[in-house]
Amino acid sequence: MNFLTSAQIQREIAGHIRSLRRAQKLSREALAERSAVPAPTIKRFELTGEISFRQLCLLWETLDDLNRLRALCDAESMPKSIEEVLANAKVRR
Repeated sequence: MNFLTSAQIQREIAGHIRSLRRAQKLSREALAERSAVPAPTIKRFELTGEISFRQLCLLWETLDDLNRLRALCDAESMPKSIEEVLANAKVRR
């Protein structure tokens, strides 16, 4: 059984945002200008995973699609059986 902690998830999300920033060849300063999140806050987030939810949304909106973040809360889109999971996996191939 996998016991994740909130700190682990925070670091993983921070790593995802950092990877997106680097893939788009943005410095922290450039991302700060685009997102309105201060560069020191972005640095702290990338190193510790700590950030306000509003600032996370601003960064995500700048680097990714907010609909992907919103979908995490959409219970209707979650598979209800292993058969649905397997069917979705076949569609993605």
